[in-house]
Amino acid sequence: MLVETYLKTGSIKKTAYLWHTSRNVVRKWVKRYREKKEVGLKDLSRSPIVSPRKVARELEEKVIEIRKHTNYGRRRIAYFLFPEEGLTIPESTIRNILRRSNLSRKNKVRKIFYPAVWAYDQERPFQLAQVDTKDIYDKVTLGTEICTHLWRNKLPRYQWTFCEGKTRLRFLAYSHKLHQTNGLAFVVLVMSWLRGWGIKEEVFWQEDWGQEFGGDNLKKLGELNERYYKPLRGRLGRAPKGRKGYQGRVERSHKTDDEEFYLPYLLTVNNERWGLPLCLDRKQ
Repeated sequence: MLVETYLKTGSIKKTAYLWHTSRNVVRKWVKRYREKKEVGLKDLSRSPIVSPRKVARELEEKVIEIRKHTNYGRRRIAYFLFPEEGLTIPESTIRNILRRSNLSRKNKVRKIFYPAVWAYDQERPFQLAQVDTKDIYDKVTLGTEICTHLWRNKLPRYQWTFCEGKTRLRFLAYSHKLHQTNGLAFVVLVMSWLRGWGIKEEVFWQEDWGQEFGGDNLKKLGELNERYYKPLRGRLGRAPKGRKGYQGRVERSHKTDDEEFYLPYLLTVNNERWGLPLCLDRKQ
């Protein structure tokens, strides 16, 4: 259509004005039309004429052969080529070769262990608990003086938080180490207290993917749920990775702890018995 406008007007300047483009664009298409007629208006290949850094065809065939015979990934293929052939090829180059040859692997779809739950969907209390841990030793938030005080007085570094989704009632405990044993001790502590006060609802423990709560091994998570949570009428759950909103209330409570407790009062705490409610791994 642009060439037809030029043929009617006979002016590159006027054609460019009517099409709201530059005169160089009009010159390019008119030149291609004069040289090859309608064939010259088709899209041309954008590949470079000369590619000095292009991988040799023989090397591509070798990568493809290794993949078909060993089913190695790009990293193992790179390791294989170095001692065998004396070739150093970046993993990204091997990845591109496999993609062009339709030999790249598809990403595995992560299985969902438990569906996540939103706090505002809960109609009754003690059905959902957002649970998380907090590393108190945070120089960016608390500053050097408070963190040095925490270290010198050997105060517990980790805070374990249970935040009930409906009423926002919280249970806090502290530990010097962050591991699964303390995580299970926290579960038993909270659930025993709830059952002791006559709360019989099944509590959905919605946690992040930290190793202290079982990590991301589905078999291990199932075993923990059957062995420790179900006898206490609890149920282990996981918030989706990267979806902070599912854990919004417990995350916001951590910020409140910094602003209203640790910043103004932590310097007055000199030992774990005097200032902190419970230390899970304290030796009695």
